[in-house]
Amino acid sequence: MNSRLNTILVLVALICALSIVASNHRARKLFIELDREQTRMHALDVEWGQLQLEQSTWANHARVEKIAREKLQMKTPPASQIMSLGSGVSR
Repeated sequence: MNSRLNTILVLVALICALSIVASNHRARKLFIELDREQTRMHALDVEWGQLQLEQSTWANHARVEKIAREKLQMKTPPASQIMSLGSGVSR
């Protein structure tokens, strides 16, 4: 009876040890995945900042005006043809 109890306790201890090893391995894998995703998030943040900078460059007023003049041959109208409108709000 005593040896049977010892065998059961050894098996329980072995199962617990294997469970600990498996959970530690899984925790390491998850930590590596977390680190990889954080690195990816940082890279995407950098790319987002670059895209915002690029967008502001493309939408720059001077650049738009230059393209309108050069590629579309648009010209500023003479002052006599410019009409200023009020705010459009009436009370």
